[in-house]
Amino acid sequence: MDTYNFDTALLRLKEITESLESGENDLEMSMKLYEEGVHLVAFCNKSLENAKQKVIELSEIAGGEDDE
Repeated sequence: MDTYNFDTALLRLKEITESLESGENDLEMSMKLYEEGVHLVAFCNKSLENAKQKVIELSEIAGGEDDE
């Protein structure tokens, strides 16, 4: 997962989804893809949560500057 950023993880999730929806994989490959997808979803959720927290922090800083 270290080689991914949010955009590449999202792109890989799209590829996995398309592959799973195609029905062309055997059960073992489908399970591997599904597992990878679960990890990517967790990675994306964590990235979004971190971005949200950063926006909140920056908003608080900007709000604090208006008070002075």
